[in-house]
Amino acid sequence: MTATKAEAAAFMAAEFPQSKCVLEDLTPGTATVSHAIGHDELRPGGTVSGPVLMTVADVALYVAILGEIGIVPLAVTSSLTINFLRKPSAQAAIIGRCQLLKVGRTLATGEVLLYSEGNSEPVVHVVGTYAIPPATLTTQ
Repeated sequence: MTATKAEAAAFMAAEFPQSKCVLEDLTPGTATVSHAIGHDELRPGGTVSGPVLMTVADVALYVAILGEIGIVPLAVTSSLTINFLRKPSAQAAIIGRCQLLKVGRTLATGEVLLYSEGNSEPVVHVVGTYAIPPATLTTQ
């Protein structure tokens, strides 16, 4: 079972209305999201805050997984490793591109690169894993 871009976007809008991430593209094994940057996303020194960057990466990974396994609300982040590579632009949206590496029965792992819109050099590299809940519980 998979989720389409429209289904994933509708789910995200309903379940995460506070999110400023926009689903731009969803294809098998990949997702692209964007997050506009304004004053609220900046930290002292004029750079995009780490929590905003982590959010974009996590959302890109989550949506890519939903595209593969369908709408599974209880899939949750179990690991997120983030490497800040360079200072992102304070005047450009953050673009997150996820490529899934492996989707198993209980775990899914992907790699996300974040970019300042209009720049080809990544600002952040992320590897994350999601725990996928069992479809049905079995009792003995």
